[in-house]
Amino acid sequence: MEAILLFIVIGLIAGWLAGILVKGGGFGVLGDIVVGILGAVIGGYLFGAFGIGGRGLLGGVLVATVGAILLIFVLRLIKRV
Repeated sequence: MEAILLFIVIGLIAGWLAGILVKGGGFGVLGDIVVGILGAVIGGYLFGAFGIGGRGLLGGVLVATVGAILLIFVLRLIKRV
């Protein structure tokens, strides 16, 4: 149960950071959590493919934020088409 809560908190922080860095604002609490969790999956896959891992809370937030930023960019590209 604690792991799920931690995953949600990391997703919230990562989604919020990605929203600020890319868009200039967040997506609301639920939107930030969804973007952050999807970003964590994407970032974890990409960082793992390159043999890089994030350790601890800060590393998890960093990996999830990078993944969330990539997710936002891809969604913007799809939206433009």
